[in-house]
Amino acid sequence: MYIEKRKSGNSIKYYLVHSYRDKNSVQKIRKYLGSNLSKDEINKRKKEAKEKILNIFKNVSTEVFLFRLTKNQIEKLNKYNDKISILHFDKSEWQKFTEEFVYNTNAIEGSSVEKSEVPDILEGHAKNKDEEETKGVANAIEFIRTTSEDLSLNLILRLHELCFLKSKHFAGKLRNVEVVISNSSGEIIHQGIPAKEVKSALLEMVDWYKKNKDKFKPLVLSVLIHNQFEYIHPFQDGNGRVGRLLLNYILIRNNYPPVNINLEDRQEYYKCLRDYDLIQDVKPMLRFIINQYKKTLKKVTTKSKK
Repeated sequence: MYIEKRKSGNSIKYYLVHSYRDKNSVQKIRKYLGSNLSKDEINKRKKEAKEKILNIFKNVSTEVFLFRLTKNQIEKLNKYNDKISILHFDKSEWQKFTEEFVYNTNAIEGSSVEKSEVPDILEGHAKNKDEEETKGVANAIEFIRTTSEDLSLNLILRLHELCFLKSKHFAGKLRNVEVVISNSSGEIIHQGIPAKEVKSALLEMVDWYKKNKDKFKPLVLSVLIHNQFEYIHPFQDGNGRVGRLLLNYILIRNNYPPVNINLEDRQEYYKCLRDYDLIQDVKPMLRFIINQYKKTLKKVTTKSKK
């Protein structure tokens, strides 16, 4: 904030000004302090005006984890929601989706299970860790389909436990170690927040969701929670799968169809996560998920899109 002076006739008028960026333009909030003021008068009135400006700013913007969005920015993000088709799956379509999602979400993380093997694995007994995780993720999909639970820390832990109960000794437990994510060249592309901060960060995320969920359309809300969850990286392993389940949990809870992220598009997916991590830009992930929606619905259903 800064003091702005304006000459008016023989007088000088003083304003306290707060500027903020709304997308590509700079907006300003001004509070009039008075005219022909002494330094002491300016300082006294500045304190009162600052409180008023901060209250105004809170009303025109929403804090979103690492950044703020103005009402105008929220409206523009919510328009992305109009680009997806709303329809509901029948039993056979849910089965197709489950097989697609289970294969792709595990393959993104390096599973050796082939797509053609998924139906038999889901119907039979698992023979190794990768097959256990195939069945585990399928169980988690059924859970988010049917649960009436609101988003909570316990729900997040439950999703992790369902996925990895029979394959990881830390299933359903927050990490107590530091994690670093590297690409195939060994370059660090993301470092999870400190382990000691994980629980409080997840609780803050859940609290933010409950307070702000009505401001955002389901697609935007699901992407914001997914991206922030991946930024926190609360588990020793399995964050990608739980994050993509959370994305679909929010969509399904709002009567939207689920979305599958394809293995073939994982590099673009990682880039979208990196854009959020580095510059807090959620739009690349929104555009990416809209594209994945089109692919999902094409593979899963032949229903008319409304």
